[in-house]
Amino acid sequence: MFLLHGTPGSRKGPKPKASLLYRLGIKLIAFDRPGYGGSTRHIGRSVADGAADVAAVADQLGIDRFAVVGRSGGGPHALACAALLPDRVARALVLVSVANPEAPELNWFEGMSDDNVTEFTAADEDPLLLIERLSVKAMQVNHDPESLVLDLESQMTDPDRRVVKDTSIRRLLHTTYLEALRGGPHGWIDDVFAFRRPWGFALGGITIPVRLWHGEEDNFAPAGHTRWIAGQIPTAMVEVQSGAAHFGAFEILPTMLRWLTEWRSSRSSGHPAVGHPSVGPRTGVGR
Repeated sequence: MFLLHGTPGSRKGPKPKASLLYRLGIKLIAFDRPGYGGSTRHIGRSVADGAADVAAVADQLGIDRFAVVGRSGGGPHALACAALLPDRVARALVLVSVANPEAPELNWFEGMSDDNVTEFTAADEDPLLLIERLSVKAMQVNHDPESLVLDLESQMTDPDRRVVKDTSIRRLLHTTYLEALRGGPHGWIDDVFAFRRPWGFALGGITIPVRLWHGEEDNFAPAGHTRWIAGQIPTAMVEVQSGAAHFGAFEILPTMLRWLTEWRSSRSSGHPAVGHPSVGPRTGVGR
């Protein structure tokens, strides 16, 4: 199972407990998107390019078939895998994702936090402003990762504030943000640009099972985005949970792991290896 991290984020972000993964026979693979952590930047990358990165890592590890989970900014990249790697991706779980920009029936910014509206709008209208804003934030994180958590916390709805008050979650957020931005803001900048440009694939062409989840009170990526995505994918199941928001994705993922593994029951041979490895920077994974 590939776990595709959020924006900003890294392979060191929150994951299900190793004991649960072991019981379910899941090998969990996480890696940094280009520009994050120690991963080399891919200037001008599209969301669709994320599928090629997953395929490259799977090839390097000798994995033919797998499931994908995308959380927040990883959601569009999980959808790319579902659309572009249908012979390899068995199931896709997409948590609190934004929708693509070609969504005429969707008010893309409705219900979104002011900071996110400013940054996504800058991606469309003032790229230098976006670069400046995220560069400053990245410098602040490298000095003190709590600065980003506090900034986000000031904009959160109550369900998210409850989640991030958990000491272990807060510590993991510090770790993932520090790793993500240690080389600068490039991955974050490139993610935002990619989300607001054509993604490079059609949601309506997805044929594998896709499960979508969103917290109703999410104001970073409003739940209307997931509802719109669900309406485009013929194979989608969708759940919008009341009393939950964006960071509720950390809590909901463990409960959905069994659904991700059900495809294995139809396999004619064996089970995947168990364990909890994490693939590091893209060193040696060619583009």
